[in-house]
Amino acid sequence: MTKFFLSVTALALAATSANGQIKKVDDIKKSLETTNKDTIAWVHGGVLNAGVNEGFLHNWAAGGEVASLTVNGVFHGYLNRLHHRDIWSNNLDLNYGLNYAYSTGFLPHKTDDRIDFTSKYGIKYDSSKSIYFTGLFNFKSQFTQGYDYTRPNWDSASVSKFFSPAYFTTALGMEYRRGSDISLFLSPLAGRLTVASKFYTDQTPQGAFGVPYNKTAYYQFGAYFSGRYQATFHKKVVYKARLDLYSDYLAKDTKNDSGKVIKKDSPGNISVLFDNFLAWKISKYLNLTFGLTLAYDNNIPYVKVPTPTTGPNANQEVPGNNIGWLQISQVFTVGLEYKF
Repeated sequence: MTKFFLSVTALALAATSANGQIKKVDDIKKSLETTNKDTIAWVHGGVLNAGVNEGFLHNWAAGGEVASLTVNGVFHGYLNRLHHRDIWSNNLDLNYGLNYAYSTGFLPHKTDDRIDFTSKYGIKYDSSKSIYFTGLFNFKSQFTQGYDYTRPNWDSASVSKFFSPAYFTTALGMEYRRGSDISLFLSPLAGRLTVASKFYTDQTPQGAFGVPYNKTAYYQFGAYFSGRYQATFHKKVVYKARLDLYSDYLAKDTKNDSGKVIKKDSPGNISVLFDNFLAWKISKYLNLTFGLTLAYDNNIPYVKVPTPTTGPNANQEVPGNNIGWLQISQVFTVGLEYKF
């Protein structure tokens, strides 16, 4: 009996010690998310939101889609390594959404598609607790082929696909950090590489996604700013914002073979990406999310090219045609949330 009680006591002490250790790790993690402490630790976390919206009508007098189903998924994750004065931070944002409707034979129509990865390594400046010398790498692309569903023959040619386009940005500069809540990075030395398949770049004299006609890559060199902000309200509402600005030092007007200007550009024509994400935790697993992304890029051609009426591509829309300079993406989801 004595041995039994001793064993129970030992297990209780071990459990208490383990709980204390877990609480200590959680406390450190929570503290590091809002401050910049001199420590050695891995800090990680993420949120996965998945939602499904379904609709069905039968003999509905007002009319409407007989049956529809929309599936959305959003993931925001981070992994940071703190080692005294150095910090290595990694952020991964993934978005994907599909819509199925009776009127289209339940062929999936994409509503969202995004891959965005950022990795930064910073060394703390001696005279400050919040300023870092930082190197940055960013990659953007998408998962699957994209189509313009407003076209009569939308499935005849895609307007984009994985790695077409793909954007690579490398930069050296200074960063102000306050935990993981605020990050302001400014670089006067930033290179950006855009790649795309010739399937898209040889369709028009302007090329596609900023890549010149019949080429597969386009290089830029300029200044880059990237700011991230996160705030929590009433422990249930989380707001995240991101603003990216890029100015190309090498930007200039593009002319065709006859000398006519087909695209006006200059270093003052700044590319903009403005991301907004709002999540409201309704219950332990149920949440409501709203995402809004605004993008402006003069490198994306904004021209109207007539649809060919003869030849092998007769009556088929030109891929990438009529994509405006200002791009807007908005997603609203009610679904499940998983944190880790």
